[in-house]
Amino acid sequence: MENNRPLIAGIGELLWDVFPSRKKAGGAPINFVYHATQMGAEGCAVSAVGDDASGAEIVRELEKNRIRSCIEKVAHPTGRVLVELNEGLPSYTIIEGVAWDYLPLTQQAIDRVGKADAVCFGTLAQRSPVSRNTIKTLLEYAPGDALLFFDINLRGHYYSKELVEESLQKANVFKLNDEELVTLRAMFGLEGSDDEVCRMMMKKYNLRYLVLTAGSVASTVYSPSETSVIPTPKVTVADTVGAGDSFSGAFVYSILTGKSLREAHQKAVDIAAFVCTRQGAWPPYDPSLIPSL
Repeated sequence: MENNRPLIAGIGELLWDVFPSRKKAGGAPINFVYHATQMGAEGCAVSAVGDDASGAEIVRELEKNRIRSCIEKVAHPTGRVLVELNEGLPSYTIIEGVAWDYLPLTQQAIDRVGKADAVCFGTLAQRSPVSRNTIKTLLEYAPGDALLFFDINLRGHYYSKELVEESLQKANVFKLNDEELVTLRAMFGLEGSDDEVCRMMMKKYNLRYLVLTAGSVASTVYSPSETSVIPTPKVTVADTVGAGDSFSGAFVYSILTGKSLREAHQKAVDIAAFVCTRQGAWPPYDPSLIPSL
């Protein structure tokens, strides 16, 4: 930890979520870093942008939110995702051939990941060979006791059984939602109740934690010795963009700062509920509206 603050890194997509009437900074691993930073962590975003106005603008957003960055400029446009909302639930059109598909391996990124207390990664940024190889290599530099947080984050056709299996083997924390669990059941031929499948994956991949979210119903967090189930609070939803990432960032920060599994889970639930009441993935935090902050 740096200055008694956990160092939390996110490797992968940094992009603009483009809504019909606005745009917001986003990208799942960087959303994770944003929320951990809001909680009090030292955050580091590892990604790439284009040498364009959109790239300069999103880097300024990182700086404004006190997020350190290992952001390289590459010869491809800054990432964009077109977002449509239906009753607050997003659907995505993810532009291909963008900067974060060409994430270079740099000494700066190696140095930051090499000191990290937690590193978040997913499947989407591994859709291209360049970024996939960079992410794989960077994970090898993470400290042996770091939380390696694999948020599966399935999008479109940008994943495969091989990629999921390889990522699970590198991770010690795994997060997925109930819809993604259905996909994994079919992909790996998994049978049994959701609880049985989650416990099997905990054991098979030697995980320290497994997080299963089920939208507006509940979320469950597993460790080898404990299980926590918390119903999802009822809130007025503005949109759910970034809510899962906020859950992840809050949970990891809380674990790293000594909270029990149940306490960390409760903080994650409270933060995610708050984020659902705001637009975009990076809302300013309001302690008066977050019970456990």
